Amino acid sequence: MELKEYRAPAQVKLAALWASTMFCYVYGDYFGLYVVGTLADMNRGSMGPLGHATPGVLTGVSLMMAIPSLMVALSLLLPARICRWACIVLGLFYTAIMAASLPGSEPFYKVLAVIEMALTLAITVVATRWPREANRG
Repeated sequence: MELKEYRAPAQVKLAALWASTMFCYVYGDYFGLYVVGTLADMNRGSMGPLGHATPGVLTGVSLMMAIPSLMVALSLLLPARICRWACIVLGLFYTAIMAASLPGSEPFYKVLAVIEMALTLAITVVATRWPREANRG
């Protein structure tokens, strides 16, 4: 007897992809704490390539990470047209951010960055292929 396949709607797929992306982001940052010198730099207020941890930098980074976090829920809550475009634009944006972070990064981070880029590109593909309802007429 065959197992029945569940075909998740686009919104559920997108929420799952955003959640997976966030887990990779969090684990990448967590594992980064084990890189020699990272904690000492943090204690000096340094955020690596972003410079000193000023209120503005911290606010910007917080907003940058809040958006994918919010997209987990917003993928299920936004109207379809808005969600589709938000996922296309943000998926490409976060793919570009990860691509820009690759040069000079630690090997473990490169692995996670490639996975994150695959996830954010998958978000873009799922959103682009969002099913349409047939016109009733």
